Amino acid sequence: MKPAILLTGTVASLASALMLQPNFASAQPYPAKPIRIIVPFTPGGATDTAARIMAQALGNEHGWRFVVENRPGASGRIGTEVAARAPADGYTLLMGSVAPNAIIPSAVANLPYDAVKDFAPITLLATSDYILAVHPSLPVKSVKDLIALTRSKPGQVNFASVGNISGAHMAGELFKQLAKVNIVHVPYKGPSAGVVAVLSGEVSFHFASGPTVLPHAKDGKVRLLASSGAKRSKFTPTLPAINETLPGHEATQWFAIMAPAGTSKDIIARLHPAIVTMVGTPKVIEQFAAVGSEPVGGSPEELMAFIKVEITKWSKVVKSGVSLD
Repeated sequence: MKPAILLTGTVASLASALMLQPNFASAQPYPAKPIRIIVPFTPGGATDTAARIMAQALGNEHGWRFVVENRPGASGRIGTEVAARAPADGYTLLMGSVAPNAIIPSAVANLPYDAVKDFAPITLLATSDYILAVHPSLPVKSVKDLIALTRSKPGQVNFASVGNISGAHMAGELFKQLAKVNIVHVPYKGPSAGVVAVLSGEVSFHFASGPTVLPHAKDGKVRLLASSGAKRSKFTPTLPAINETLPGHEATQWFAIMAPAGTSKDIIARLHPAIVTMVGTPKVIEQFAAVGSEPVGGSPEELMAFIKVEITKWSKVVKSGVSLD
């Protein structure tokens, strides 16, 4: 190891004098303190899990410190507003997702944040499909069967979601509109309650996350009909995509890293490559696969374009007659 360089005499005096000048010492490199990641949902859910995977991976790789702060309420509105109003200093990030950042902007009047203008995009972290699961007593074995059943019993078939104006709710509403059927939405508080409802037969079907229903399917407690992505999920390749039967049906969960608007480009440029590199590592890919998600990455510009497309898409669904009660 090289010996420390000692300053002596006039050189030492000059150095000491310069260090006392307020503008001499450069600012500490970012990040110099823990970064807060706001998750606008309860702990243990898909959005929370995505945040913790990212925080752990970046912490292990770079030594950065993170605090995951859950601020649930109002389908993600409360935490999202907190993030929008936070100082744009790089020490607050938002784990954005489909409900508060794409659906709610069209569904809620006088929203206290602008889903586009109030955030600086960083990257699309990951996506995952919903799984269309039905109670085994329901006499259907395919999406085609389900459509036929709901048409024969208008207003008598219901479906669960994790909450009003959630992604799962909109997946059901999109199904309803495309299939031209009358089905009843039953909102529950969180993913576990919705799964319990379909397991007990309280509701007929549910657009659920893979990890919440796949174990029950193995036990025969639910029947899986299809996945909700644009194509078959690599996690459930034997299940058809809903849009193979119902063209145009595509509904995915997604998780995006965002910062308050005004966050400096230098900070974004520091975070972006670190996160994109992280999502491509085998360990992180494996961690996301365990919860049915696929890492994405991409540029800030691509994320913003993606969010605008999602807002337009779900705005059309909401304005086509969705009941938000």
